[in-house]
Amino acid sequence: MTDPVPARLTRLIDIAPRFGAIVLDQWGVLHDGTRPYPGALAAVAALKDAGVPLAVLSNSGKRAAANARRITAMGFAPDAFDLVMTSGEALWQDIMQARVTARRLCPIERATGDAAEWAAGLAVTLTRDIGAADAVLLMGLPDGADPAAPAATLSQARALGLPVLCTNPDRASPRAGGLTVTSPGALAHDHAAAGGAVRFYGKPHLPVFRAVEAALGLPPERLLMVGDSLEHDIAGAHSAGWTSAFVEGGLHAADFAQGAGDDALARLAATAGAPLPDFTMPELA
Repeated sequence: MTDPVPARLTRLIDIAPRFGAIVLDQWGVLHDGTRPYPGALAAVAALKDAGVPLAVLSNSGKRAAANARRITAMGFAPDAFDLVMTSGEALWQDIMQARVTARRLCPIERATGDAAEWAAGLAVTLTRDIGAADAVLLMGLPDGADPAAPAATLSQARALGLPVLCTNPDRASPRAGGLTVTSPGALAHDHAAAGGAVRFYGKPHLPVFRAVEAALGLPPERLLMVGDSLEHDIAGAHSAGWTSAFVEGGLHAADFAQGAGDDALARLAATAGAPLPDFTMPELA
């Protein structure tokens, strides 16, 4: 028996009344890291005006407040989203509640200072000396950087038996101009394949979906996940029991540039080992 073909959407607001809230991915759905996607600002404003509760669920290593500021800086209304949840926020909360006991962290970050900003308010020490650490914090990579240096740090972590706390499970992320860059998840998966211990935070892993449900006070069947990653957004939503809508114009934009449609979707889902989404749309509108 074959999976049903996903329903095609033109506007998200057409199915919004079916759900208690709509949860949007950030990169690849709202913006490309530099500017909002065409139609995204208007789509979010229309949903907000219609009284649809909106949330953001992002595999960002930074905390929720930092991401809320970034989204507002892109032009979205400060009150557009009822909730912003990130993988970095989930780890921060776990450390604050002593669900994670590591207190000396060796950071791998996109920009100097990211880890210090993330760690504010926690009783943790950040150290570049991996020999003095009890875990590696893998939260970001500079765009286009040679992965050799962070890979060497992870090799040392394996030799020392240190766990890696990965707050961005994405293997790649979309950028302006249709580019994609390597994301921390790619290194974390390589590290795990080499025998290293990794604790992943974020999509597709179930805890972050359950955290959103708890924050919104809604059961899984009342939530719609809108994302551009079959491996993370769509697979995670499926595992959580949420409905999903796949945006073609983000991470996989090049695969749909020639109008391949359902064939490209089926091929990408098979490659990612992910289920098909319930809905598809070219871009957020």
